[in-house]
Amino acid sequence: MKKLIRSFGYAFKGLTYAAATQLNFRIHLVAMVLAVFMGFALHISVNEWQWVTLSITLVLMLELLNTAIEFLTDLVSPGYNELAGRVKDISAGAVVIAALFALITGCIIFLPKLLLLL
Repeated sequence: MKKLIRSFGYAFKGLTYAAATQLNFRIHLVAMVLAVFMGFALHISVNEWQWVTLSITLVLMLELLNTAIEFLTDLVSPGYNELAGRVKDISAGAVVIAALFALITGCIIFLPKLLLLL
């Protein structure tokens, strides 16, 4: 049981580190708070909440994985290396795809409700 509790501690340590040091992760956290606030304010359905939470989860997970891949790449290849650069670019591209998915999902869910308010 102690190992399990310790593993959660390491996970929260990683989340705290990412939030403290990674600008993009903080930007995604702000977007998450905004999406959750809008979800409550606009009374989105359970189905819509599933899409919003899926989008948030994908973006945050991929941002964390991207950060881990960048750190690992810097560790194994501290000097310039074209392949290392490609690895970093590709992992950043995965974050962009998830962020675009989240943006499109947010537009589909929130725009019609916001337009009705106008």
